[in-house]
Amino acid sequence: MHTPDQKPRNRLWTLFTSMLTISSFTFGGGFVIVTLMKRKFVDELHWMTEEEMLDIAAMAQSSPGAIAVNAANLVGWRVGGFAGMLTSVIATIIPPMAILTVISIFYAAFASNPYVSQALRGMQAGVAAVILDVVCGLGIKEFHSHSALRLCILGAAFIAAFVLDVNVIYIILATALVGVISALAARKRGGAK
Repeated sequence: MHTPDQKPRNRLWTLFTSMLTISSFTFGGGFVIVTLMKRKFVDELHWMTEEEMLDIAAMAQSSPGAIAVNAANLVGWRVGGFAGMLTSVIATIIPPMAILTVISIFYAAFASNPYVSQALRGMQAGVAAVILDVVCGLGIKEFHSHSALRLCILGAAFIAAFVLDVNVIYIILATALVGVISALAARKRGGAK
């Protein structure tokens, strides 16, 4: 799906600089980085489809570890195989490692600085807006799927998380199980014909 005129080395460089930039300006966790990755790799570069990005977001969320690194791993693999995976993950972890190193050295000064505290509060509002954008974008896509099962899963997962305060791990496991059962049932129906 990558552009045919781009050589593998150029594609890896584009992947590296894209992930480095995205990771450098991502505050708020994995859902924010997934949004920025979608805009870059689906909307701008057209290296992936929106459906592939949704699958990657789901796999990154349901795998152990940081969503940002998991998503970078999967996008890198999809774009450039093993070399793409290494490139993407390295580019993704460089900015947080550098920032955390500086913060750990000057922790006392950062912790008590009122300007830093206010900047972090301001970023919280921006992060909430970006996460809301992701939720609305993915939710609208599910509504447009016109799949009764997917809409039921969406509603049940929302109620379980928001109303019943069920642990997200159980929600992910339950929805994955429903997805597997649905796929097996569809395969069985297809094989029976």
